[in-house]
Amino acid sequence: MARQSFRDNRVEKRFLVFDTSSKPLLLFAEEKQSVTNLPQTKLEEFEDVKEEAIMTTLRSALDFYSTIQADDGHWPGDYGGPMFLLPGLNTVLSKEHQYEICIYLYNHQNRDGGWGLHIEGPSTMFGTVLNYVSLRLLGEGAESGEGAIEKAREWILEHGRMWCHCRMVYLPMSFLYGKKFVGPITPTILS
Repeated sequence: MARQSFRDNRVEKRFLVFDTSSKPLLLFAEEKQSVTNLPQTKLEEFEDVKEEAIMTTLRSALDFYSTIQADDGHWPGDYGGPMFLLPGLNTVLSKEHQYEICIYLYNHQNRDGGWGLHIEGPSTMFGTVLNYVSLRLLGEGAESGEGAIEKAREWILEHGRMWCHCRMVYLPMSFLYGKKFVGPITPTILS
């Protein structure tokens, strides 16, 4: 129920997540009130920096970071922006993780059917192809995702051209231009 509600409203409420009043780290800071109440250190343009100013600034920084630190010691934060980091993970994860990756990718698909380099970015060929191929390799069929796969495929075909960094950098570096080969024809390739 909650997942479906999120998915249905993901585009309209997308930017609300990044409003400073709703950031998870600030919620930690509210729960763990600052231990010290150190004054902010301000220096004039040509003023000498004194040890006291440095120590006050360092104590203030440590105090702040301790208020946003989780109980287990880590600092939580969403690094969900770069959509191009996720595709390489599909081979080392369990079925449950792969399912969650699919849900994540579907939930961050743009209205036009593509994906950007980041979850807030406009659709790009690189982002769309990586995420489309990832979903297909994760076992999603051509009609999966309530039409999301089909929309992504249409976006790719409509905007179709090779991304310059792929053509000029990655393919030559991987020596694919120097090899002639044909991969196995699988049902995914045929579809």
